[in-house]
Order: sequence, then structure tokens, then C-alpha cells
Amino acid sequence: MKRIITIVVFLISITAFSQDTYLQNGSATAEEQAKELTKQYNDQLVMETNQRLLFQKKVEEFLISSNKVKDTYKGRDMLNKLYELRQNEIAEMGDILTRIQLDKYKQVRQDIQPLATVEEEK
Repeated sequence: MKRIITIVVFLISITAFSQDTYLQNGSATAEEQAKELTKQYNDQLVMETNQRLLFQKKVEEFLISSNKVKDTYKGRDMLNKLYELRQNEIAEMGDILTRIQLDKYKQVRQDIQPLATVEEEK
């Protein structure tokens, strides 16, 4: 039953991503970064093939969104938006990962993808 649900979620995700025009405009570098990050996470999370594919697409989606935030905002506004984005990413990863994997993901996330910092103006 779990495999059937996983397959259905995978097919729905593919359909959703294929219709997302913002993701279609994403750069190849975001895809390459997502592949590399997925490899790093997989070393820690030991994901199944379907999970890895969904995880990679989700990472790519959030990389594109993160780059857009970095291009649009500066300073504390950028950090606040990136923090919100990170919280959304963690929540969405909960749909892909098991509870144990999600807990591990939260632990290693800061090491693999640290949150940006901003120098305080004096």
C-alpha cells in the first residue's frame, strides 16, 4: 500500500512540476546543485529511489525560490524571507521523508545548506 501511495505522489509531483512555469525557467545550475545536494543528503538519509527523485525536485524548487529571494531582497528582509522559505521546505520534506529521515534532515540541514548571514550596519 505504501508503494502505491508513493507512486501516486510521484506521478502527481511530476505533473505538478511540469506545469510550473517558474520551475521551467530555472537554470541548469539549480538542477546540478540539486543533484549534488541530494547526493550529500542521501549519504545521511539513505533514501529510496522514488524519495530521492522527489527530494531532488523539491530541493531544486527551493533553490530557485531562494535565488529569487536573494535577488529581490537585501539585509534582514532577505534573511526573514529565506527563513520562511526554509520552514516551508522542511514542512514539504515531511511529505517525502519518513519521520526518522525528517529528523535527521533537520539535524544535517544547517551543515549541508547553511542559512545566509548579514552583517549589521553601524
